[in-house]
Amino acid sequence: MSKLTVSLAVAPYDRTRALFDGRVSIDGVEVVASALEPEEMFFRAYRYGDFDITELSLSTHLLTTARGDAPFVGVPAFLSRSFRHASIFIRSDRGIRTPQDLKGKTIGLPEYQQTANVWVRGMLKDEYGVEASDIQWRGGGMEEPGRAERTPITLPPSIDLQRIPPDKTLSQMLAAGELDAVMGPRPPSCFGRPGVPVARLFPDYRAAEEAYFKKARLFPIMHIVGIRKQLHEQHPWLAANVYKAFLKAKELAMAELQHAGRLSVTLPWAVAEYQATKALMGDDYWSYGIAANKREFEALGRYAVEQGLARQTVRPEQLFAPSTLEVARF
Repeated sequence: MSKLTVSLAVAPYDRTRALFDGRVSIDGVEVVASALEPEEMFFRAYRYGDFDITELSLSTHLLTTARGDAPFVGVPAFLSRSFRHASIFIRSDRGIRTPQDLKGKTIGLPEYQQTANVWVRGMLKDEYGVEASDIQWRGGGMEEPGRAERTPITLPPSIDLQRIPPDKTLSQMLAAGELDAVMGPRPPSCFGRPGVPVARLFPDYRAAEEAYFKKARLFPIMHIVGIRKQLHEQHPWLAANVYKAFLKAKELAMAELQHAGRLSVTLPWAVAEYQATKALMGDDYWSYGIAANKREFEALGRYAVEQGLARQTVRPEQLFAPSTLEVARF
């Protein structure tokens, strides 16, 4: 019996590497894999439907699910997770010393719906009392002009979001003093340029992020895996098999981090870093599945409503294929 042939697009993380090198396969599936950057994957997935199985922005999947037009069914393998205190870059000549000083400022961002920015705005509200409506938001490409939201969004009047001029970038505008700050998953190219007064809001961002985790007990989820909805309906067995494969690939990656005699990454103290992370965050700190990530989903669902992206809270069970919500135990 022939296998189902599917296209797969995910970034080449250590936790997906085994799917590319053949150590892990998806049962019943022949995979045509593409290793791509998230921006390209998300654009092609939502604009053209290029991939059968793809890495997805969690916030965009939540938004489209809330609207009832999600083109994908989710799989709770969280390929990207990241604290985001390091994502806020400010003009150091605007009197911005604390997060509260962002109130009334004009801040650029690649996309309002971008998961990283949803988490940053949520953190600013919960920890520092800065509401999304306290800021004037300006959207556009960080380094290339013309970037727009990957799916349409409609925000309440209290949220001031405008597009920057089509021939400008956020980095250019920050360097020129036309913005007070920018936020996004990648640093602007003007950061660190001699003579340009741009700095991080949290210079010691690691200390800030560790303190945030100790207090909030949140490890922000950025990306999930999605299966094209039509394919899922035709092959309902597929979702569980995809989830099992991503779980196995992550297990192999975590095991490699422990090998002191053969470092899996090009860092001299990788094993010590792994042990320190477990001491702070627990053994399964990069957990998959919704049961272990209840706090993260409650927070993100609330943020989506508070920030005007969704009218009502989306439950995590609505985001994922039912067969991935619980795995068999032996």
